[in-house]
Amino acid sequence: MTHNYGFHLTQAMGNRYGLPVDDWPASAEHLPSFFTIVVNALGLEKAGDWFEAARRAERREQEVERARTYQFGFAAYLAQELDFYGQEPTLRETAAWEAMKGAREVARHGSGIDLDADFDAVLDCALEACERSGRPRRERVAAPAKA
Repeated sequence: MTHNYGFHLTQAMGNRYGLPVDDWPASAEHLPSFFTIVVNALGLEKAGDWFEAARRAERREQEVERARTYQFGFAAYLAQELDFYGQEPTLRETAAWEAMKGAREVARHGSGIDLDADFDAVLDCALEACERSGRPRRERVAAPAKA
C-alpha cells in the first residue's frame, strides 16, 4: 500500500506542538521512526488499532500506579489489549510490538513535559497520521480528566 505516513505524522506533530520544531519535545526526533515501523509492519488500519491499544494500556498502567496496586507494566497491558495471550505473534507483529514499546520509552524519557500526557499526545498524532494517510476515521478514546 502506498501512503505518506511519515509526512502526515510530521504534519500532525506540527499541529500539536507548533512551529518552529525547536520547541517540540526531544522525543519527537525519534518517534516517527518507531511509529513508521508499526505502520509498515501492520498496515494503516491495524496500526491504528495498535495505537489505540497502546493508549488504553498506558492509561491502565497509570490507573494502577495511582491506586498503588501491583503493577504488571505497559508491555503486559498492551499484550492484554491486543489479545496476545495464547497465540504466537507473527514476525510483523513482533516488529510492531518492539517498536511500540520502544516508542513509549522514548516518549517517556525524552520529554520535559508531563511524561504521561506526552505519550498520549504523540499517540494522538500517530492516529491522526493514519487517518490522513487513508485509514477510516473511528471514534477515539477520550483522555481522562486530570484530578
